[in-house]
Amino acid sequence: QVQLVESGGGLVQPGESLRLSCQASGVIFSINAMGWYRQAPGKERELVATVTRGGSTTYAASVKGRFTISRDNAKNTVYLQMNSLKPEDTAVYYCNADLRELTTFGYLNYWGQGTQVTVSS
Repeated sequence: QVQLVESGGGLVQPGESLRLSCQASGVIFSINAMGWYRQAPGKERELVATVTRGGSTTYAASVKGRFTISRDNAKNTVYLQMNSLKPEDTAVYYCNADLRELTTFGYLNYWGQGTQVTVSS
């Protein structure tokens, strides 16, 4: 059974940094795009950043220049380095991946359970 497990969330002050990690586990054949989304209280879930298997990246305008997404294909892991954090970055951050299990013939979309990031003084 495939799982995406996030780690690295926490409470930080404005201007500080955090690094989120998300590892896909299970019998995985291949992973295409991986990404991070976030959902703040009372708001819809929004895209933060994505990275393709080849390393091409996209970012939400609100995080461009402050956040960096990367992945380690050998470890089935995606990272989100968050610098210069602001109170408006406070949200639950979710990992997302399009992946194919060894025993299936198509790619399915998977979500992690979420990790809380709180930016407050």
